[in-house]
Amino acid sequence: MKKFLAGILLMMMMAVILAGCAAKGGADSKSIIMVWYPNESGEDLKGAREAIGKVVEKATGKKVEHKLTTDYVIAIEALATGNAHIAFLGAQGYIEAHKKNPKVLPLVVNSGKSGTLADAQYYSWLCVKRGEETQYKNGEAFSIDNIQGKRFSFVSSSSTSGFKVPAAGIVSYFSKKENWKNLKQEHLTEGGKDKFFSEVLFGGSHQGSAVNLLTGKADVAAFCDTCVANYVELAEGTANKPGAVYRVKKDAAEPFDKVPGAEFVVISSTPVLNAPFAANTEKVSEKDIKALLALLTSDEVAKNQEIFVPKGSSFKGLFVAGERFVEVKDEWFNPIRELSK
Repeated sequence: MKKFLAGILLMMMMAVILAGCAAKGGADSKSIIMVWYPNESGEDLKGAREAIGKVVEKATGKKVEHKLTTDYVIAIEALATGNAHIAFLGAQGYIEAHKKNPKVLPLVVNSGKSGTLADAQYYSWLCVKRGEETQYKNGEAFSIDNIQGKRFSFVSSSSTSGFKVPAAGIVSYFSKKENWKNLKQEHLTEGGKDKFFSEVLFGGSHQGSAVNLLTGKADVAAFCDTCVANYVELAEGTANKPGAVYRVKKDAAEPFDKVPGAEFVVISSTPVLNAPFAANTEKVSEKDIKALLALLTSDEVAKNQEIFVPKGSSFKGLFVAGERFVEVKDEWFNPIRELSK
């Protein structure tokens, strides 16, 4: 508990320091600052960040400055306070930024294969190391009954698929049992003898949570499919289904470079609303917002192979060919808001 509180305090101090700095620029600024979560701040994704940045520069005529982070809270606070103008946030991060500042609004999310919002989703996984999956089965089906008492890794308390969705699922499942009928999401953030988990870790990123599992620091870990897609490959089973086995690629970049060939098994998979690009509309003008929406949702961007990367390409991107950006409104994220009630 002390370690968790100390971590929260440190993040709050960093966020306060960031928020305390004078907000840079305004709607008439000649530059746009984009802030990125730790998941997308790695050197291997520099090309992907720059590809998005070029689209923003073309739409607005303004130079883009990329700000990388090591914690979700820093990125959320930067967008809410105006120290950053545009961010690629998870749904939960967007909701937190919007709550802090209602002028933070979503622009677009990536679609599914339909090219619409109908299948604009990815997956939140609960995974275990290969060889340990049988203890998480009830008959032929996978079950989360035995995750209680284990060492568990989340991503960040502000992560949609790395905390909010899996925590809500765990509480919903176990609160039906007499021993855990009063279980709340906040009870999952600390481990201990009389706690739900024996130990709780936060990886800081989806990649970090996965590595916590693969290096033996955690027995079970929550992370999403899209954030590890550049580092792992499906070895057995059906993608995004319980029982699917994924293997770390031999040439995987950091932080997976220390565990090439390691395998994990998905024991639970839950669909999650796709993550938005969001803007602080106090800092980005209405004219620029309109230009951004027009270009981001265009066929030109949908065909950009450094943004929507074709299968088999060696380019490390964030989205896959066949998808496209579609405009989204604040209320689209209400199902994620409901998870906190």
